[in-house]
Amino acid sequence: MSSISTTSSQASANSALQSAAQSIISGSTGNTSMDVSSLVTALVNAKTAGQAAALSAQQTTDNTQLSAYGALSAALSALQSGIAGLASGSTLSTFTASATGSGLSATAGKGAVANSYTVAVQQIASSQSLTSSAFGATAQLGTGTLSISLGGTSMNVSIDSTNNTLSGIASAINSASGNPGVTATVVTGTDGAHLVLRSANSGAANTINVSVNATSDNGLSSLGVTSTASTTGGQSSITSANSSNAWSQSSYAQDAEFTVGGVAATSASNAVTTAISGVTMTLSAASVGTTQTLNVTSDTTSQATAINNFVSLYNTVVTTMSTLTSYNSSSSSQGPLLGDSTLMTIQNALATIVGGAVGSGSTGTTLASIGITLKDDPADGTMVVDNTALTTALTANPATVASLFNPTNGIAEQLNASITNFTQTGGIIDTRDTALNTDLKSVASQQSALADYTAQLTSQYQAQFTALNTLMATANSNSQYLTALFGGANSAGALASANNT
Repeated sequence: MSSISTTSSQASANSALQSAAQSIISGSTGNTSMDVSSLVTALVNAKTAGQAAALSAQQTTDNTQLSAYGALSAALSALQSGIAGLASGSTLSTFTASATGSGLSATAGKGAVANSYTVAVQQIASSQSLTSSAFGATAQLGTGTLSISLGGTSMNVSIDSTNNTLSGIASAINSASGNPGVTATVVTGTDGAHLVLRSANSGAANTINVSVNATSDNGLSSLGVTSTASTTGGQSSITSANSSNAWSQSSYAQDAEFTVGGVAATSASNAVTTAISGVTMTLSAASVGTTQTLNVTSDTTSQATAINNFVSLYNTVVTTMSTLTSYNSSSSSQGPLLGDSTLMTIQNALATIVGGAVGSGSTGTTLASIGITLKDDPADGTMVVDNTALTTALTANPATVASLFNPTNGIAEQLNASITNFTQTGGIIDTRDTALNTDLKSVASQQSALADYTAQLTSQYQAQFTALNTLMATANSNSQYLTALFGGANSAGALASANNT
């Protein structure tokens, strides 16, 4: 393509030069003047068009190849990102967990193993909620300091004449610096307004305590309450500072209590992470009093999805390389990296990995053994998945799949390592990009030098042909004068006419 462009530019320059030559001939044979501008442009183009076209073509080729390597790198990076879980082995270590009853759900993560567990729930964890006795909604209860603690962490709340109503006290508690997780609201009933304190954290240890240091007292001291946590994880108990204005518990501070396979356990949270390795159980009220079976199984659905995604991303790399190296004989068009040694190195390396076996001899495992094969057309290079065979392998022969994608020398890890070598700084793609960018800088430098030469040449020719044009115009004028005076081929001239009279 670059040679065609250069030839076309040169042909255009030659055509312009012929027109300029005709201008000189025209100017020397009696016309008023030459077309100096066209003549100069034509002569300058004749000297520079070939080199300018060649530099432009090289610039286009370099930029096209840089874009091609960018597309290849993007496809390789997408493949590397998509197989990260397969390369590390984490994808094939995924599990799903499900319970046979209601009120119990679970998720399985790292460290989980396939198994079944019998889970019986006696109680779920809850957070404490305390409700004060009734007060007047706008009653001023006095001034002083409330010391409020939750699970051993405390804060002090100052109460003065600006905030000593129930709503003012609730607002002061909620906005207090260092609040350990106690929220306050005011609930108004038929008997009056009640201050309600709730713990943000569940569990038997997270009890609320309020002590009052009153400087003036109109009911403020009645807000004192002591909570006692159960030593066995059961329900909390309370003692009010003023028995006639007693607090009540609408919700207890307590741990979840349950058994797993007959082993008793407790948890301050209903999201239980410590009972079964790698499994998080979530308890709700519906699970209390039930005995259920919790099944942890290999998550073959997610694993099959990840493997299919790997095949799809690999096929994208293959089709990208095919496009970049294509050739159309009917239109003589070709991909920007046709015959490129860097791309061929990458292409051969990837094909060797996916077509090879993990392990050796009779113990070697291939992608074909789990239902992944190359398309029938060997020139295509893409892979297809037999999902029935893949599902069978994941469920009946998980060890085979795990061996094929092991994190040491499994197929995904081999691809991961190869792609890193190809795309890293100093890798073969980076080396090629560096060479192309260096060439582009050289082309830009040559184009700048050629532009300077073109300007210089234009100025030189402009001066020369302007002078020539002036000279030719003078010669034409003199010729016309002499012809008028002495006569020419078709006229006698003024002097000749004078002599005849």
